[in-house]
Formats: sequence, C-alpha cells, structure tokens
Amino acid sequence: MGLFSSFFGKKQRKLDDFFSRDAVIIDVRSKAEYDSGAIPGSKHIPVQNIAAQATTIKKWNKPVICVCASGGRSATAAAVLRSKGIEAINGGGWLSLYKKMNT
Repeated sequence: MGLFSSFFGKKQRKLDDFFSRDAVIIDVRSKAEYDSGAIPGSKHIPVQNIAAQATTIKKWNKPVICVCASGGRSATAAAVLRSKGIEAINGGGWLSLYKKMNT
C-alpha cells in the first residue's frame, strides 16, 4: 500500500467511525457558498465563528466533521475545535465528502 492510499484509508476509517457515532457535519464556508449547495442536514457555522460557538458545539456531545470548499478552512476549524476539547476532524471539501457518503 502506498503512502497516499495509506493516508486516505486512515481518513476513510476515521470518517466511518465518526459517522457510526452520529457525527455532526459543520460547513464552515461563507453563507453565500453554503446557500449555493451543501450536505443535507449539515450545520452552517462560518470558520470565523467557530471559536465563539465552541461551547454550544461541545454541548451536542457528538463528534464533528468540518467541511469547506477544499479542506483548508475546515482544517483550521477542526484544529480550533480540538483545542477546545471537541472531537473533530477535517472532512475536506463538502462536495467530495457528499459524494463519498452517497456511493
């Protein structure tokens, strides 16, 4: 198994684990981006508001998968949430994750 397949295999197992535990998907894109298309049932919290919403998110008591357009902002959001004691991962681009969920 190559380096990339090893990495993506681990990420897929982590995503599968989170989904099996009823994870919440948080889309951290702008309102305009979110309104143009998003994963059904996802919650919209722009990346700049993540830290301020951490207390509320923590009360959900669920793992969190952060998504954005390509993975950059969601990586930042997931790191902020982890620093606040919330189990969170970067789900990458929302469309890519959505396609994986529906295959």
